[in-house]
Amino acid sequence: MGEMVERRTVTGELIERVERPDAATRLGLEPHPEGGWYRRTWTGSAAVTTPSGARPAATMILFLLPAGEASAWHLVANDEVWIWSGMGEIALQDGGDGAVPVPGEITVLGDAASGSASQAVVAGGRWQRTLVSDHDALASCMVSPGFDFADFTMAEDEQ
Repeated sequence: MGEMVERRTVTGELIERVERPDAATRLGLEPHPEGGWYRRTWTGSAAVTTPSGARPAATMILFLLPAGEASAWHLVANDEVWIWSGMGEIALQDGGDGAVPVPGEITVLGDAASGSASQAVVAGGRWQRTLVSDHDALASCMVSPGFDFADFTMAEDEQ
């Protein structure tokens, strides 16, 4: 049995205790509040000014979605580019830009040779989630201007 860790909200409240998957251990990933596992891998050196304050020009994370897991509906204030990283497939669902998410188009990220997209863009301010898969999947996510949890919102019913 793997190490038990706590998944917490952005403000620190306990969401659940979960077992860290072997792939998350190997990649040095922590539980993400939305679900899945992540680690920031890059922060751009240039800074930009946004309505929410100064942010790096861009940031990137490695994101693991283990088999059987999904992410909660969430939105990021800034544009996000999902880049398939060579393991499994991730089904990314758009939820629109309204006050609450409305399930919409699904983009499957995976091996382009098998007909999947290798990249997808989620415009800032749009709801998104990943759907449950029967296999581990790995992607990188770049946000520009750079990600800050102050610019992150989870749907009310999923907090």
